[in-house]
Amino acid sequence: MSIFFSLSDQERRVRSLIKNALGSDDTLYAFPDEPFYQFDHVKLYNLDIRTRPDAVTYPKTPEQVAAIVGAAAKAGLPVQAKSGGHSYCNFSSPDRGIVVDLRNMKKFSMNTETWHATVGGGILLGELDESLYSPHKRAVAHGVCPQVGLGGHATIGGLGPSSRIFGTALDHVGEAEVVTADGQILRASKTQHRDLFWALKGAGASFGIITEFVLRTEKAPEETVQYKYSFTSGSWTKMGDVFKTWQRFIANPDLTWRFATTATVTTLGLSISGTFYGSEAEFEQLSLKPDFPLRETGSKTTARQNWLDVLTHEAEQVALRLGGGIPAHAYTKTLTFNGSKNNLLDDSGVDKLFSYIEHADKGTLIWFLIFDLAGGQTNTVPMNDTAYAHRVALYYLQSYAISDKLITGVSETTKQFLAGVNEVIVNHMKADGVYTDYGAYPGYVDLELGAEAQKLYWRENLTELARIKAIYDPGEVFRNPQSVRPAVTESRIASMM
Repeated sequence: MSIFFSLSDQERRVRSLIKNALGSDDTLYAFPDEPFYQFDHVKLYNLDIRTRPDAVTYPKTPEQVAAIVGAAAKAGLPVQAKSGGHSYCNFSSPDRGIVVDLRNMKKFSMNTETWHATVGGGILLGELDESLYSPHKRAVAHGVCPQVGLGGHATIGGLGPSSRIFGTALDHVGEAEVVTADGQILRASKTQHRDLFWALKGAGASFGIITEFVLRTEKAPEETVQYKYSFTSGSWTKMGDVFKTWQRFIANPDLTWRFATTATVTTLGLSISGTFYGSEAEFEQLSLKPDFPLRETGSKTTARQNWLDVLTHEAEQVALRLGGGIPAHAYTKTLTFNGSKNNLLDDSGVDKLFSYIEHADKGTLIWFLIFDLAGGQTNTVPMNDTAYAHRVALYYLQSYAISDKLITGVSETTKQFLAGVNEVIVNHMKADGVYTDYGAYPGYVDLELGAEAQKLYWRENLTELARIKAIYDPGEVFRNPQSVRPAVTESRIASMM
């Protein structure tokens, strides 16, 4: 018995429902009256946003997942899956809800005839890479943090350095085993439950818990070059000029898809880094092209032949910026630059942006503005092919700030600084008459978006998502503060008649 908490009536009811669903094996669940429940089981990622789920569960089979979903539905509580637990707003740990932690569901197998991998919904990206490459020399596109779980990543988008040559992580998903709100265990693909499959590929947390993925894999690149050019001396005006050059270079419609690049602005200045998927000689030829951002003091290039070395280096870079999987008091924002190559910030807009960066009060020393080149293979997929709704974005802005006070939250000053970055960009482009069709990447959830959040995440696909939500989850068993809402009351049974 705990010495820390007593359970409320609701929490006692949830305990009873979960135990009835899962039996006497107490390794399959944890409740708020257990010592160190928040630290050992809830494990909040963003310490600025406090949640206290009524139960954390650790199923080992799809049937147990279905039983947990049934218990949540009976109690009228939200239920969300947790794979890696890297939600910036802790959506995978719903307040007064039920967590389905998939850490026990990490199976992996490879069909060496089709090169399709079957993996558990709880596998982490680093674990997936090791399983794909070490025995098989295969790869899939995804982001750079190895502690992130595939379950969330491959159901919201899943962007990373190799997305220009391979597409998003969700583009690799060919089939999924999913537990739906009515407790059924379904196979979803382009031939089975097609509407559900469409919705899972972009808005998965609103539609079910995926216990198994079937992934199309790629032959891992044999040669790569990783580069970083640092511009940390001189004025912010000079750094703005470098950013203009970078932007002109990436806007070239003939730029090879093998070139991935990021422009990162921090307290220290500007850096341009990324990966070229090819030989060092080919990279050197690319660097001779007009508008290639010039190398300055601090530049570094490294040729690599081992794919895991490439991924490890990318993970090290994100760890240096963000602390990897370490919980922190944090705030994030995002902006997707949708449209043609002409949807760029012009030179005077860049000047305004870098002047704002120089003079604005930031409230912390730990902040990052990360401009990631998109396009390539990702943008060849039609907008209505999946629920993911940013197929025409040239690049993305990801903004992060972490409180440098360690034990206190992110200040309003810091939040206003990051919001101001977006405002400077959007307001300038609107005033300049530039076509503006912005969105927000759904992997960087932001509570400050308010009622516009779903529209910004899923854009023109939101209406169809709401229709499908009404079919598969009209009671919103799978919900979080910014999940898809059902459009009408329509059961799946009625839709099939």
